[in-house]
Amino acid sequence: MPEYYEVFGEFHGVLMDKRFTKYWEDVETFLARPDDLVIAAYPKSGTTWISEIVYMIYKEGDVEKCKEDAIFNRIPYLECRNEELINESKTTKREGISQNSENSPAAQTPSSILLGKELQGFSMIYVCRNAKDVTVSYYYFLLMITSYPNPKSFSEFVGKFMEGQVPYGSWYDHVKAWWEKSKTSRVLFMFYEDMKEDIRREVVKLIEFLERKPSAELVDKIIQHTSFKEMKNNPTTNYTMMPEMMMNQKVSPFMRKGIIGDWKNHFSEALRERFDEHYEQQMKDCTVKFRTEL
Repeated sequence: MPEYYEVFGEFHGVLMDKRFTKYWEDVETFLARPDDLVIAAYPKSGTTWISEIVYMIYKEGDVEKCKEDAIFNRIPYLECRNEELINESKTTKREGISQNSENSPAAQTPSSILLGKELQGFSMIYVCRNAKDVTVSYYYFLLMITSYPNPKSFSEFVGKFMEGQVPYGSWYDHVKAWWEKSKTSRVLFMFYEDMKEDIRREVVKLIEFLERKPSAELVDKIIQHTSFKEMKNNPTTNYTMMPEMMMNQKVSPFMRKGIIGDWKNHFSEALRERFDEHYEQQMKDCTVKFRTEL
């Protein structure tokens, strides 16, 4: 099992996978086009879900086109390059959609993206999820990544999460930076909890944001294809196309539960109180509000 700092390192003040920062110049010099769409999120906040919804919108509800390749090839991560994993011929084919998803706060996003408000038609989507459920999902995710050191315990991982000593740094800084960015740029700020509460409403919101017409037929197809059950059983979205030597889904499935409030099954009362107190301190000056249950 690799040691923590063999895999991760401080990069501009954020703990990052060293394999990603190796090519960071390519991220910084990425030139966004006026018709590009970038999806951003903190890890385990619903990136795959919203990416598949957006892809369905772009493909006008054609399920077969959405099953032509793995989601990480159809909508590539800007910061992730691994020739052994990702089909270079497909990641270099511009579909107009990319992910800045498991990335550092807005301050480290390519300047051509942050200046997107000056480009006609340029769009960004930021999806976020309540911190407690993110913590639980992130914990299980790190357990299944074979090249990452396992968290010693859930309690220890929560402590690291609170201090931002996890890959991609502080959840608080990430969310607050993008919340501020959404006030001045063309950024659609979406909540995982809203999507779970009323996916039809949120799909229509996405379609309209992308300046398309939300026909009932298209919305129905999207809802069906991107349900948790469908995506969990779909090899192009459940990451089973990733080799087991990289993602061991016998330890924990990539798509585990997809619910709101699973944190209640993991946080002790003392840990919850400690987390809540820290959360209030970190978010006291931010107006964004999250729901931890529905």
